[in-house]
Amino acid sequence: MTTTSPLHGQPYSIRCTLTFGDIYPQILIWMAVIFVSLAAGLALMGTSKPIFALVGVGLILVLSLPFLLFAFITTLLNHIAVVPEQAP
Repeated sequence: MTTTSPLHGQPYSIRCTLTFGDIYPQILIWMAVIFVSLAAGLALMGTSKPIFALVGVGLILVLSLPFLLFAFITTLLNHIAVVPEQAP
């Protein structure tokens, strides 16, 4: 995407330098959170009140999702670069 700066008239490009390696650790950590919550849910499922297991798993997933989205969005915003174009 190329546009012209309204102040200086100099063209610039918006580039995204995000790679899969930048978000890969975040995905692994969130998967670990999911697996741990599911393991805890299965452990609680054998008790006399299995509703606690379902509520616990649901609560962990619902509470961890905003943190995952925040991590993805901030990582994406940190990898957006506005670069002035070189004159030919």
